[in-house]
Amino acid sequence: MLTLHGFAYSNYFNIVKHQLLVKGVPYQENRIYPGEPGLLEVSPAGKVPALTTEDGVHISESSVMVDYIEEAYPQHSLYPESAQDRAKVRQIMKISELYLDLPARRLLPAAFGAGPADEVTKTEVRASLQRGLDALSQLAQFAPYVAGAKLTLADIYLRYALVIPAMVAPSQLDWDITAAVPGLAQWLTFMSESEISQKMDADTLANRDEFMARIAARNG
Repeated sequence: MLTLHGFAYSNYFNIVKHQLLVKGVPYQENRIYPGEPGLLEVSPAGKVPALTTEDGVHISESSVMVDYIEEAYPQHSLYPESAQDRAKVRQIMKISELYLDLPARRLLPAAFGAGPADEVTKTEVRASLQRGLDALSQLAQFAPYVAGAKLTLADIYLRYALVIPAMVAPSQLDWDITAAVPGLAQWLTFMSESEISQKMDADTLANRDEFMARIAARNG
């Protein structure tokens, strides 16, 4: 059985977990946080998440993990059939990571109470987020899923890549990013209604206090 290493408040952990649940692949979870003993054994960079295969091989980096799962467990494929459509899905996945999640992370210390972000950082983050949202506006269909009629990895990636921007943008940038792309807010609501999404959100909420306590201890 696969083992998914990480914790439920991690949005990248949730990308892989959501994929496993959609595909019906059996797995077990090993709750582990960055800096804890044992993480480097399964993740060379000490990052969450990581995956241990049924053969005991350790895999890290979420984009590598999701592709491994698609190849090793081809049932209920979350990539389209044509190479062109697969490329579009991968574009949305990459844009979600590089221009939505990663820049927004620069504002997490301020959002978690470690002191205000400076104006230069805010300006740079806003510009990066706008670039990602503009690209998403060109690529997204929301018909009803982000890349068309079927659920793909683009939906799963985008849902969790938006978690941190949606958290920090209102408080740090006075900006509701979900209103910046036509159809995005409605798609988020649509995605949240699935049984799997509701389970994911409940598991995330259940892990919040433990995660926040670790952040407070680190900042304190």
